[in-house]
Amino acid sequence: MMLIRRKLFLASLSSFAILFFIFFISFSIRLNFSLTNTILLQRAPQINTQFTLLIGIFTRPKNFDRRHFLRLIYGIQSTPTAHIDVKFVFCNITNSEEGTFVALEIMRFNDIIILNCSENMNSGKTYTYFSTLPQILPTRYDYVMKADDDVYLRLSPLASSLESLPRVDLYYGFVIPCPSMNPFVHYMSGMGFVLSWDLVEWIKKSNIPSNYTYGPEDKLVGQWLNLGNKAKNRFSDKPKMYDYPGTNGKCSHELIPDTIAVHRLKKWEQWINVVRFFNVTKQLQPSSLYSISFDH
Repeated sequence: MMLIRRKLFLASLSSFAILFFIFFISFSIRLNFSLTNTILLQRAPQINTQFTLLIGIFTRPKNFDRRHFLRLIYGIQSTPTAHIDVKFVFCNITNSEEGTFVALEIMRFNDIIILNCSENMNSGKTYTYFSTLPQILPTRYDYVMKADDDVYLRLSPLASSLESLPRVDLYYGFVIPCPSMNPFVHYMSGMGFVLSWDLVEWIKKSNIPSNYTYGPEDKLVGQWLNLGNKAKNRFSDKPKMYDYPGTNGKCSHELIPDTIAVHRLKKWEQWINVVRFFNVTKQLQPSSLYSISFDH
């Protein structure tokens, strides 16, 4: 009987040892795997995060055809440098027919911001735009841009131009007067200028902008920033931003390959010339669905 008990004890001890050994090996493998992953994660290169930009295109409710065209123009552009949202901005709708069409646009595209203001460029629309954004947007952006609906923005060059610039206290655009290259004198043209988010929040909170809302909207923004001792980081991107050739004296020059913005595109033939110059349709793929050849 003692011999049987001894054999059972030894067998149990042996089984326990085997189980303990298996547990130890399993635990060691998991520990090494965890440590290896931790080391690899610590050594992994940090990927630069994209910056974010909101482009608010000032337009009017009745300009349906222009908005549709601009959706095409910006919808086919992309850039790895930044996350860019394009929205169309106008004031309260007073025409019921326009309201119906705009409602359909919102349902389909969700790219419209309607401000509580009067539809007049020099009667506070720009102030309302910037001061309203912090309270209506679900998230903040690094930069906010105000642009006209007669300007063609090339998003990739724009993003590349902003990429290395400061994310705070920034005022960027095309400095006026036209011959000037000094961004610290006067103001940025209303064709399209960029403010960093901290300046957008300042416009909402400060009494300076709210007391000066009537007048040339782009000039007023420059005055706000000067009175508030703001925008210590100012950049004018000439000659990459300009007016369409022959439309505005010294603000105009011929189309150039590294363009960021072309302004004063009032006529469809001007838009067509710009689209062709930059070969916008070059990525169009052949298909049996259309047999004609397009002029790229």
